[in-house]
Amino acid sequence: MAGVRRLLPDFSEQLRFFGVLDRAHRPLSALWWFMLILQGVVAPSAAIAMGVLVGAVEAGDDLTVPLIAVGVVFFMALSGGPLTQTVSQNLGSRTAGWMRRELTGASMAPVGIAHLEHPELKCDLTIAQDFDRGISGPPLSISMGFIGGGLGILLGGVIAAALLFAFAWWAPFLLAAGWLGTQYMLRESGVWQTRLSDEVREAQRQADYTYRLAVDPPASKEVRLFGLSGWTLDRFAQRRRRLFDLQWQATRMRERPVVWSLLFTLGANVLFFWVLADRLASGAIELGEAVTFASAAGMTAQLAFSNFQWALDGAAAPANAVLRLSRTMAQYGELPRGSRDAAGMPASEIRFRDVTFTYPTGDTPVLEGFDLTIAAGSSLAIVGRNGAGKTTLAKLLCRFYDVDSGAIEVDGVDVRELEIESWRRRLAATFQDFVRFELPLRDNVAPLGASDEDVRAALEAAGGAGLAELDTILSKGYAGGTDLSGGQWQRVALARSICAVRLGAGVVLLDEPTAQLDVRGEAEIFDRLLEATRDVTTILVSHRFSTVRHADQICVIEDGRVAELGSHDELMAAGGRYFTMFDLQASRFGEPAEEGVTYELLS
Repeated sequence: MAGVRRLLPDFSEQLRFFGVLDRAHRPLSALWWFMLILQGVVAPSAAIAMGVLVGAVEAGDDLTVPLIAVGVVFFMALSGGPLTQTVSQNLGSRTAGWMRRELTGASMAPVGIAHLEHPELKCDLTIAQDFDRGISGPPLSISMGFIGGGLGILLGGVIAAALLFAFAWWAPFLLAAGWLGTQYMLRESGVWQTRLSDEVREAQRQADYTYRLAVDPPASKEVRLFGLSGWTLDRFAQRRRRLFDLQWQATRMRERPVVWSLLFTLGANVLFFWVLADRLASGAIELGEAVTFASAAGMTAQLAFSNFQWALDGAAAPANAVLRLSRTMAQYGELPRGSRDAAGMPASEIRFRDVTFTYPTGDTPVLEGFDLTIAAGSSLAIVGRNGAGKTTLAKLLCRFYDVDSGAIEVDGVDVRELEIESWRRRLAATFQDFVRFELPLRDNVAPLGASDEDVRAALEAAGGAGLAELDTILSKGYAGGTDLSGGQWQRVALARSICAVRLGAGVVLLDEPTAQLDVRGEAEIFDRLLEATRDVTTILVSHRFSTVRHADQICVIEDGRVAELGSHDELMAAGGRYFTMFDLQASRFGEPAEEGVTYELLS
């Protein structure tokens, strides 16, 4: 049994791919298999029909029925190919759609986000995302044509080999041995292992990344500004060369096995046709029979080099990646959903009590023994070095992750006990990497809907009045659409949080909310934000003192713990870490810090 497993490739992934076809569209998959079987039967049928026709001519019999049979078979052969191709393309498109739908559902199902950030899933996620972009192979609508054609030849060859039992019991085994020997030698060459190995896929990813640096607008400015055009071209050429070298190595590995395979197959066919010619010459078989057996032998010989494995591998890899992600994403990203209603929370306070948290792929805790109490209705600014855990606090409060130990309590209730969707309805957030929806301005401010009055009021509070009409799509890729600058987009994102407050949110999280605004715009916007969120709890992560100093309290985080806590005046008077950072920031400009002036905080 071990010898058989070594002889034949492992087709488990390919078999699972055929199962995906059925899940994608069962009627179309059934039709596709029917067309393949029909295609596989037609070729051997043509050999039989031609043999019967030749035999009838030799015997001087009536040719009407043999000619009709030949005509029907050849018509089926001519029409079957295009029909199979059409069905293959449609099934490929359906399967691609199913895979995207499955990946979308698997990505969105968990309430956490660890499954989208975990490196163990990164490879599968990349393969699943890029499968139909022509990066690692042709789109499924094209691959299915190659797969269907190759399977048709395979089935036809097997049926043709079975016909050879009528010639001699050893004939199908002889020719099949040529086929199996070829498959064995090509397997030993490692082609099936190396063509889609992790090394090849990594080279493909790197080449594609460099390609995107060259063609994507976001990178174009810095690539040119820093003189990286030549570097980008050279890097792309190197990565593509690496990819081609790996693929060429896979091809070179075939050269010697292919030569031996040709000799092996040639020897088997020479022996068969020598015996066939001898029997025909001796009168042991008729000419019509010889024509049928010769045609069947030719079809059997095609098996040795009918190579559709590359297309099947290219299609099976992303399909299996999607299947694996469907099983594993929930394992990484799901969190307990809780059951208590969060309506009206927080009424008194939010407390981080002895919180310790380490990212699933990290070795060192980001937060360790972290304690912080935030009074409901107050504003808190959080500052600290890069990597100190500022954004992590926002992620934990939103329950994108759960703490390792300790608890986050809202009015004395562990946030994990709150029904997660109910709690998130109490939150509004503007993250540094906020989403820019290619939707009308109205839907960017209120994705789940709000009155035009609330939308306009939120835009006004965020300093975004007059950016565009509410029905204008924020992308020039659409008719009547428009593009916004980075600062204008940031105002839209802030308006989204303000609108959520108007609709009932009780906590606002702002992670670098004014990074793309100028000094005056930042001071103005934060004053407006505090006014718009006067009755809710506001948590601000920022590096700018013109923003930070307006908060009721300021929390300095170091080494995963609260290093200092107090108002701006209190912390300045204490002369601690906050004072040092403030002084360093001011010293960059060679003058004392002034009210309303923005300085970048050094980390």
